[in-house]
Amino acid sequence: MKTASAVALPSGLQSTFFEGLTAPEIKAVLAAAKLERVSPRQILQREGDSATRLWLLVTGRAAAYRVADEGGKLFLRWGVPGDVFGLATIVRAPARYLVTVEAVQEGSLLAWDLASCQALALQCPSLSKAVNSVVSNYLDGLIDALAARSFLTAEKRLARMLVVSARQIGRTGREGIELDLTNEQLAVTANVSLFTATRKLSKWQDLGILKKHRGKIVLRSLSLFESIGKPI
Repeated sequence: MKTASAVALPSGLQSTFFEGLTAPEIKAVLAAAKLERVSPRQILQREGDSATRLWLLVTGRAAAYRVADEGGKLFLRWGVPGDVFGLATIVRAPARYLVTVEAVQEGSLLAWDLASCQALALQCPSLSKAVNSVVSNYLDGLIDALAARSFLTAEKRLARMLVVSARQIGRTGREGIELDLTNEQLAVTANVSLFTATRKLSKWQDLGILKKHRGKIVLRSLSLFESIGKPI
C-alpha cells in the first residue's frame, strides 16, 4: 500500500545511492518517492519484466536471485536497508530487470516510477554517478560470489556465506552473532543441496562453533568461519 511522498531519509538510514548527490538533489529525489509496505515472499521485481521502477529498501530484508530453467534459484545477494534495485529504469529505457528480488521479511521501501526516474535524470546531473557507484559495488560482490562457486568446496561456500550473511544481516546476541536463516535459505545462498547444508551445520554444531535454533543460526566466532571459508 502506498502512502504520501517521502520527504526525508529515515533516521540512521545510509545508502551508497545518495553519497554522490548534492543536498538539493537528494531533496528532489526523495520528494519524488513513494513509500510502500512489503510482505514476506512478495516479489518486488521479476527478471525479464519491463523495468518500470527504481526502488530502495528502507526496512526489512530481500533476496536477489536468478531463476534457472529447471526452476531452481541462483542466489546473488541479500538486499538490506539502503540497497537500491531496478537501476536499469534510470540507466536506459526501455529496459528489463536482470534479477528477481523477493522480500524475506516484512518491511518498507521507497519507489520511483519510470516517469519520475526520467525527470530526475534530467533534473539531477549527479544521478548517473550515483548509479555507477552502486553498480560498481554490486559487480564487485557478484565477482566474489561467482569465484566462490567456481573455486570453493561446498563446505567452504557454506562457511563463506555464513560470514557474508553475518556481515550483512547478522546481529549480536547473548550467544554470538545471530542470523535469521533456515537450512533451506542457507543451502540456496551457498549453492549446495539441503542435505549438504544440514549435514555441515550439524557437524559445526557438534563442534560447538555454531548453534541452531528454529529459523536461526548463531555463530560463536566469525573468525573461525572466515578461516574455514578461505581458499586453499
